Amino acid sequence: MNWNGKDVESYKQQKEYIDTAIMPLAPVSFGAEMKEAASQYEFIQLLTMLLEKQFKGRTLLLPPFSYQSKKREEDKIAALNSWSEELREAEFKHIFYFTSDSGWKLVEDKLDGTLIWVPSVPLEHMEPSYKYSLIEEQAKQFINIIAHKWQQ
Repeated sequence: MNWNGKDVESYKQQKEYIDTAIMPLAPVSFGAEMKEAASQYEFIQLLTMLLEKQFKGRTLLLPPFSYQSKKREEDKIAALNSWSEELREAEFKHIFYFTSDSGWKLVEDKLDGTLIWVPSVPLEHMEPSYKYSLIEEQAKQFINIIAHKWQQ
């Protein structure tokens, strides 16, 4: 399910079957890292959209958690864990955070949810068909990880 009116209506009707939230983590910067941050977002957004299609009916793809790259780590962690708390209250058993920002790997143990770090691939100069097949190959790797977490 996607975060849109139609899918959210379906979510409400099928809530007992949808136990997994997927949230992309999107750094925002207007400095020297601006292009890298935008590329990371593009890559993670396409990846999570493809994963949502694979797991439709079991997952809810949330809007990205956008944060300023230069913010203090403690503030970002607190804000993200606040989302985790709300998602747990909404009865999501599994929370997956997808990011290409390696900074999150350093604080992974402080997060209430599963962090999946994926190195981003610059997509801006790729043909659409090649871009899609590359993302599809990446997504296949995470299907097994998500399915394994469900079994735990």
